[in-house]
Amino acid sequence: MRGGQNIFPKEVEDHLSTHPAVRDVAVVGMPDPVLGDRVCAFIVPRPGQHPTVADFQQYLDARGIAKFKFPERVEVLESMPLGPGGKIQKGVLREMIARKLTSGQ
Repeated sequence: MRGGQNIFPKEVEDHLSTHPAVRDVAVVGMPDPVLGDRVCAFIVPRPGQHPTVADFQQYLDARGIAKFKFPERVEVLESMPLGPGGKIQKGVLREMIARKLTSGQ
């Protein structure tokens, strides 16, 4: 939830997964003291690609997605953390971004 607005990560992931620079994507909330959460997109880019927050915001805007759902941060990974069943471990991603924010990165 961002500032009282519900954000469904799957919806944002479905749109970002069609971006030509994205091989894999997971969206999680990153803690924010004022808004509750902000949107963070973890991506595994396609080879040679380096998409930015602005790239994703423009891409989503062109698809009519509400601006409060736009990622405000993009974290690039070589691979997603997967559980034994092959599902992305979003808890690991949430912990990762919370640590980075705490350390000022």
